Amino acid sequence: MAKRVTTIQPTLTRFTAVPITEQRRRKVAAYARVSTDHEEQQSSYEAQLDYYTNFIRNHDGWEFVNVYADEGITGTSTKHREGFKQMVADALAGKIDLIVTKSVSRFARNTVDSLTTIRQLKEHGTECYFEKENIWTFDSKGELLITIMSSLAQEESRSISENCTWGQRKRMADGKVSVPFSRFLGYDRGENGELVVNPEQAEIVKRIYTEFLQGATPHTIAAGLTADGIRSPGGKDRWNPKTVQSILQNEKYKGDALLQKCFTEDFLTKKQVKNQGQVPQYYVTGDHEAIIPEDVFDMVQREISMRKPGPNRHSGVRVFSSTIYCGECGGIYGSKVWHSNDKYRRVVWRCNRKYDGDQPCGTPHFDEETLKQLFLSALNKLVGKRNEIRDSFDAIRSTVFSTDALEAELAQVEAEMSIAAEQVARSIRENAMVALDQSAYRARHDALCDRYESLKARCAELKETISDKQTRLAAIDDFLRTLMKQEALPTAFDPMTYHILVERMTVYGKDKVMVRFKNGMEIQA
Repeated sequence: MAKRVTTIQPTLTRFTAVPITEQRRRKVAAYARVSTDHEEQQSSYEAQLDYYTNFIRNHDGWEFVNVYADEGITGTSTKHREGFKQMVADALAGKIDLIVTKSVSRFARNTVDSLTTIRQLKEHGTECYFEKENIWTFDSKGELLITIMSSLAQEESRSISENCTWGQRKRMADGKVSVPFSRFLGYDRGENGELVVNPEQAEIVKRIYTEFLQGATPHTIAAGLTADGIRSPGGKDRWNPKTVQSILQNEKYKGDALLQKCFTEDFLTKKQVKNQGQVPQYYVTGDHEAIIPEDVFDMVQREISMRKPGPNRHSGVRVFSSTIYCGECGGIYGSKVWHSNDKYRRVVWRCNRKYDGDQPCGTPHFDEETLKQLFLSALNKLVGKRNEIRDSFDAIRSTVFSTDALEAELAQVEAEMSIAAEQVARSIRENAMVALDQSAYRARHDALCDRYESLKARCAELKETISDKQTRLAAIDDFLRTLMKQEALPTAFDPMTYHILVERMTVYGKDKVMVRFKNGMEIQA
């Protein structure tokens, strides 16, 4: 018997599963996007909205749903495109049968995002139409064309990004400084884009630096600014300690500018990462008017480096916090409130470990005024010897704090490190290209690596020693500069002077309090 094949024609639409004979209006939406907030783009954005609204409404068989839009948003990622995400969600919920947009590049400049979204929409019966390229995604050739066009759009974004990056780095290399003025405390934008001091905000910056040098921590400073109703650089009522910390470490407040602290790692994700040597940086000296004098700024940086975390970390709640020690048990003196709920209320300073052991510490407590007078009495003795102290330090400066020999050795070690690194790389290349005895190669390679690691460790040791000497020298210079400014017999307590001059006060008894100054001298108050 002869074989016979009968064709059974489809009765449902391939992607939508709607009967072929059913005549129903397609639910149609449009998507519009512009990538910047510039005025000329604003008119393009509004034109797209108006055009697609009329385009859909005037088409027979189409039912207008909505025009979804994103204004001033890049197309390289869907992360912040709220209009786009809402459109996709509505389509997946069955509210949209067809999405109309101007071009593939308006839909997405990221090939992966574009294809992933279109396939997801196709699975749920939603078609996309790109007017400029005349591509329908339900068409058999649609995905191939979209892949090609999306790749071109992505490469266009890469080219634009690289051009913008080149332009920005050229500006930095020319020493042109730019900051986010709306969130940068202390400066306004000048006529030519330069930094101009804002007198009112500059006072806030000066307050932050002054309070820090008086012993306050970023947390304490932030709490004080919040309590005084001063708004943060971002316009918030509450200050974050990290904001205070960044202000204390920003070189722009001394009139300089370090450019390209961060850079965009990937043009698709727009992710900003900290520049730790991956791309060039540019340091501009004397770029604009300073708010904080350079010596004060440097003093703050040294104070930050000295306040290291640990069991006896700096408190900064009050002027004497973390600077008074018990001579009996070694504990830190802390402030205590006595009679907090009656008229005899007062603040005293007492050893925090006084009652930790079986027997309480015998060291006494002091009120704040007494501590101030004890410091002033020791300071008066110190001031009487200030010329002698200065001359003694000048005599040892060039020997004790000299780093010339260390820096010469560091240069030699760095040169040897470079040679060792090249030898390691050459050894690896040789092994890859020539058949060598692997046991001999491994022994030679390990010896070269050990040599490199030894030089690297010595380099780090030298850098630390040099940095330590330079820090100590700068701290003593701060000490001498402050000491030489003192009157013959200081009578008024100044918190900043206290923190610049004093390393610690140690209490042994009511009549024995030793004040150790930062030059190493210890004087009984």
